[in-house]
Amino acid sequence: MIIETQQTPDINVINFFAPQALLKSGSAEFVDAKSVRKSPLAEHLFDIGGICSVFINNDMVSITKEENASWDTLKPQIMAEIMDYLATGEDVMVSKEVSASSADVIGQIKGLLNARIRPAVKKDGGDIVYKDFQNGIVYVEMQGSCKGCPYAMVTLKEGVEKILKDYIPEIKEVRNLKTTEDEALVK
Repeated sequence: MIIETQQTPDINVINFFAPQALLKSGSAEFVDAKSVRKSPLAEHLFDIGGICSVFINNDMVSITKEENASWDTLKPQIMAEIMDYLATGEDVMVSKEVSASSADVIGQIKGLLNARIRPAVKKDGGDIVYKDFQNGIVYVEMQGSCKGCPYAMVTLKEGVEKILKDYIPEIKEVRNLKTTEDEALVK
């Protein structure tokens, strides 16, 4: 997969051309944390750092970097993020209006857990594993150092649940499987 680039008259802006369509129609611009939630690709790009805006249309991602950031550092990271994201086959934009089937929701849950949540939890010596999804409730199991951590519920409610609810409107709650009663519910 080859991503072509084009320098613009503005030294802080480079256009990255994707080998496949990014959006079915229209365009989208992302300039802050709230707007990025609508596009996992834009969110991944902002996570690199040094980026002040992302503009996406059918075949291009236009990146505006911060004044003090270096294209030598950013350009390969941006290209890698775009290629990695396109390889997943996921849509560039998240549509909260579209109702998904249970299998689609489970796929979205697992994808978000693996891509966004597990890496952060693993940095603290723990892990989080998807167990089930029933009636709007996601059941997970906190493992490793997170299993007995007094902050595990804060991580679960303020972190995991918030992220999953932001992306997947069908989710009402996230629960940790910690008792045999909970385990009996998901069997």
